[in-house]
Amino acid sequence: MNKLWLIIKREYLTRVKRRSFIIATLLTPLAFAIFFIVVGFIFQYESDEVRRIAVIDKGNVLQKSIKDETNLYFKFVDTDLETLRSSFDELDYNGILVIPPINEILSKSHTVYYYSNQSPSLDLESLIKSRIRERIRNYKIEALQLDRRQLDALATTIELDPEPIVKGNQDGSKMTGAIAAGIGGLMGMIMYIVVFIYGMMVMRSVMEEKTNRIVEVMISSVRPFQMMLGKIVGVGAVGLTQVAIWAILIPAVIFVTSLVFGFDANTQMEMAQNTPGGAAAMNPDEAEAMAIQIIHEIKNLNWWSIIPLFIFYFIGGYFMYASLFAAVGSAVGDDLGESQSLTIPITIPVVIAFYIMIVAIESPTSNLATWSSIFPLFSPIVMPARLAFSPPLWEVAVSMLVLATSSIFFVWLAGRIYRVGILMYGKKTSIKELGKWLFYRG
Repeated sequence: MNKLWLIIKREYLTRVKRRSFIIATLLTPLAFAIFFIVVGFIFQYESDEVRRIAVIDKGNVLQKSIKDETNLYFKFVDTDLETLRSSFDELDYNGILVIPPINEILSKSHTVYYYSNQSPSLDLESLIKSRIRERIRNYKIEALQLDRRQLDALATTIELDPEPIVKGNQDGSKMTGAIAAGIGGLMGMIMYIVVFIYGMMVMRSVMEEKTNRIVEVMISSVRPFQMMLGKIVGVGAVGLTQVAIWAILIPAVIFVTSLVFGFDANTQMEMAQNTPGGAAAMNPDEAEAMAIQIIHEIKNLNWWSIIPLFIFYFIGGYFMYASLFAAVGSAVGDDLGESQSLTIPITIPVVIAFYIMIVAIESPTSNLATWSSIFPLFSPIVMPARLAFSPPLWEVAVSMLVLATSSIFFVWLAGRIYRVGILMYGKKTSIKELGKWLFYRG
């Protein structure tokens, strides 16, 4: 145990003290800050281009009324279209908007025409459509002599409030599927990234020591299994240290950046919703109420079970895949390109689990989501994505038991490969050869 601790300590301190680790750990929050600043300036940017549009409305559909915007002005003219087009270069207009008379009041589709030397931008096209749509609706209401209040009552919004059949079975939180999907997707994505980044880090570490012949010195005083396990734990501790530092620095840097540059996250969200193709615009009061509701529902989640379970799957999934990556690293010779073919059987389950996770978020109680969260190669990514949906207790218990057993088995399996491959040089290794190493004695 003392030798194992020495290996873990060596792996941890050696990597933490590296200049590359310190630079990457500090530059990542800085990169987030730069990204936040750039996005903030993009959302706060307003075009300084002044656009004037002449409006020809022979049928008086718009009733000489259309709302202007910042640097965008509409001017109703009585001149005919041909006259305006012939003298367009001399006039101070950027375009001509023609509103044809509405001959069929019950028609649902209407076409307006925009004449300009340049195609309208996406924001201008979207704004013109919304303004004309609103004015034509008012025109139809008056022409058909409809009651505006009755029409407004037809625009009904529906909210779904889940309630238990038996009172007391829920904690009273008004949890929505969107919030659970967001939290589940975030957890699954973290697991996906961790498996690839730190699993590959373990593999590269083993390959470096093998190619530099350092392992030949270490193996004389330490058992191969202890060396592999110490490397896995040490690299994992480095990863946790880096993630912990980022968890503190990134929110702090973003908060300081927002204070210094005066960025408001709510304002940016509102402006993003008003962009063409974005979500339906909502007023500041509605956005604030929605944000408060989301925060309240997130707080009401059972974090006392979600966080420990996530840590369990984090550790179990990391040990299982990191041990396999370590085994591959020990089998690779001087040709580093060999690792690409040997890592394919490891990366395929991770990629498949990622896509199953997406399906599990949309349908967390489906058979695919249920059995994939129990299958050990998929469960470290799929089950964390389902935790926010409160899966049945028996599924979580079975999944944890299978993952714990499988992790121990794969660590033992990788140790069998590691003890042979770490001292083997000059021979190209295949998957078939790895299978033979499992039964070597000694």
